[in-house]
Order: sequence, then C-alpha cells, then structure tokens
Amino acid sequence: MGFSGTLIEPPPCQVNNGKDLDVPFDRIGVNSVDGVKHRRQVDYILDCSAGSAWSMVLTLIGPGATFEPATLQTNIANLGIKIYQNGEPFELGTPISIDPQNPPMLEAVPVKKPGTELTEGVFEVTATLLADYQ
Repeated sequence: MGFSGTLIEPPPCQVNNGKDLDVPFDRIGVNSVDGVKHRRQVDYILDCSAGSAWSMVLTLIGPGATFEPATLQTNIANLGIKIYQNGEPFELGTPISIDPQNPPMLEAVPVKKPGTELTEGVFEVTATLLADYQ
C-alpha cells in the first residue's frame, strides 16, 4: 500500500486590501444607545482568488464585553459595539463558514450594559476581521 500527495499553499486572500476598516458613529446621545438605533453597515472587501476547492471561515477577534455576547468592549465603561453577520450575532472568536464570493453582510450597533448610565466621551474599540482557508 502506498500513499502520496502534494501539499499546496492556499491562494492569497485579503480583507479590505489589507487596509483598516473604519465604522464612524459620529455623535450619539448617551440616552439613545439602545442596541437598535445607530446601526451601521461595516463596508469591507474580501479579495480572494480561491476556487471552489477551498472552504473559508471568517473570525472576529477583539476585546469582548462581559454584559452582551457578540459585543466588543469599548474604552467607555458599560458601552460596547455589537456585531451582526447577516442579521445574526457574530460571536467573537468563533469562526463562521462563508462563501468568499458572497461574504456576509456585517453590521455594528452601540449597546450598553442594562441598568447602567453612560458617561460622555469619545469611544473606540479595535478588532481584527480574519479570513482563513480551511
């Protein structure tokens, strides 16, 4: 019995041509953060030259908020940015299978910890969107 094969590198793939994604929320009233208002689409480009032989996953990596799943913790206490993929929560650190030719729509919306008040200030959070072949 003999076994043989060929190892190959997957074709190149980049998210947003290697450039940073920026999702501006501008000015939001501290009392208007409700997890619905101020929802923004995350505009990104997935540039992959993969054929149908390759399967791909998309993973969002970043600091998770303890008060809400699929939510990035911002620099402001009790304020997070919840991420959705095709209308469903995008769990941080959990790869999802995707079609690189038809990537999911991503959306982001500010959320606050229930029962808390937000303080004024500039908010931000950084995360990594990783496209990987399987």
